[in-house]
Amino acid sequence: MSLSETSRLQFAPDLSICRMLNGMWQVSGTHGTIDPRKAIPAMFEYVDAGFTTWDLADHYGPAEDFIGEFRRQFAAAKGEAALSKIQALTKWVPRPGRMTRSIVEEHIDISRRRMQTDCLDLLQFHWWEYRDKNYLDALNYMTELQLEGKIRHLALTNFDTEHLQIIVDSGIKIVSNQVQYSLVDRRPEVAMVKFCRDHNIKLFTYGTLCGGLFSKNYLDQAEPGRWDLGTASLRKYKQMVDAWGGWSLFQQLLKTLNSIAQKHQVTIPNVAVRYILDRPAVGGVIVGTRLGVSQHIQDNASVFSFTLDPDDHAQIEAILSQSHDLFKRIGDCGDEYRR
Repeated sequence: MSLSETSRLQFAPDLSICRMLNGMWQVSGTHGTIDPRKAIPAMFEYVDAGFTTWDLADHYGPAEDFIGEFRRQFAAAKGEAALSKIQALTKWVPRPGRMTRSIVEEHIDISRRRMQTDCLDLLQFHWWEYRDKNYLDALNYMTELQLEGKIRHLALTNFDTEHLQIIVDSGIKIVSNQVQYSLVDRRPEVAMVKFCRDHNIKLFTYGTLCGGLFSKNYLDQAEPGRWDLGTASLRKYKQMVDAWGGWSLFQQLLKTLNSIAQKHQVTIPNVAVRYILDRPAVGGVIVGTRLGVSQHIQDNASVFSFTLDPDDHAQIEAILSQSHDLFKRIGDCGDEYRR
């Protein structure tokens, strides 16, 4: 199986990515145990199918170690040159506090060692507390390390528009921001998208499938209780659905998506991902992978086999127009982590 050319994005002159990123939060332990003996072979299957781009973080359990071991085995099987086909986008999520060059470099070096690479393809930086301005020091030191060849591109995770602008105005080159963005959560469209388009910054989106709620498994089903939902992702995004408009309206949305999916001979998750991939400034959508437990390679590939037409968009908008304004309820991108 090979993906269509539309699955690729020339994200930067020296970095081509798959627009559906393999999300590795699912190996962190909050979604059950992942067996490394099964995970690494599964990673080969994803890359061989064209899903070559991985999203991970220093705090996603063994995610960086998995990438390092996968790179080692991939190079042994296909040659060192073949490593250029793999893109691994990690994150650094430090505790706020004083930032020095040595602190920043130490943590970047840890990720480089774990991932068995001299240069990180993309480092996505998260900061918990805006009142602590040391995030600007951290980013300036990361820029120095970028110039020294330890980081290829510098990015952010869950920064709001106001603080993204502060960073850009400080002269720090940012290429992407990772934010929650889905049919349920369209907060990026209020301010973030315009700023990113104006400054050539891409969005990587997570939560686009609401942890799996955008699935036929939940169509025409009674509202689940918190402990009916088996993963941290499902519980997290059920709360988002509640704030957005509730289970009854979500059922209307699922029915609409199912009708559109049947029309295009695809699935509900395909439609939910395709909608976000087509939004302005979106570079890619992150879809979680439970390596060695379950996979949806064939289904995920269908995202690149169709387009949504004006009637599809009109049907979806008719449902979304009935929902609450999450920007007013929660705030801008990432504000849910800083309240």
